[in-house]
Amino acid sequence: MLSIVANGLFPRTAFPRHLLETSDCIICCDGALSVLEKHGIVPDVVIGDLDSVCHRALGRFKGIVVKDEDQETNDLTKAVHYAAENFPDETRIHILAATGRSEAHTIGNVSLLMEYAKSFPQLEIDMVSDYSTIFAMTDSDTLHIGEGRRISIFSPDPTLKVKSTGLRWKTDNVVFDNWWKASLNVADDDAVKLEFNHKSLALVILD
Repeated sequence: MLSIVANGLFPRTAFPRHLLETSDCIICCDGALSVLEKHGIVPDVVIGDLDSVCHRALGRFKGIVVKDEDQETNDLTKAVHYAAENFPDETRIHILAATGRSEAHTIGNVSLLMEYAKSFPQLEIDMVSDYSTIFAMTDSDTLHIGEGRRISIFSPDPTLKVKSTGLRWKTDNVVFDNWWKASLNVADDDAVKLEFNHKSLALVILD
């Protein structure tokens, strides 16, 4: 299991902290390095354009710093690409601290999960915070999330139809033309089945 730490709100609750502490490898976006240091965590890789890292920190972590000046992608995407290319045996990536400090960064980072799902279908990538777990779907699936858990579904594809089983409010007739349309639902069963009418992209947020 591999974790990527972004420069959002650093996790305080048990579950995301456990993921971080038990990771086989930690890749740190450069802006998050000082926060990791503050918590006594040493990453395995620091990546980014390095505009957010002081020279003294670069000296301390010189051997694990990867400079990537590509301005067409953000540091989180650089970290995901680095992980996929350099750790081919890893099948699961948890992204931590990617939300919470900036609404714009939060929306942008969360939406990137759909891009990652397209680019790296061999990887299970989720985004975990103190409040939720977020992941992307590209096709029908059954989610074993537990009865009573709150679930929201978002999609940028208004042609997508999602037939649901195990939800309090069925999504069969939802038109995904705005973000609120299938949000704040509740699982009425341990397993929730979401059946897409065609392959597409959707985000699932579990609270």
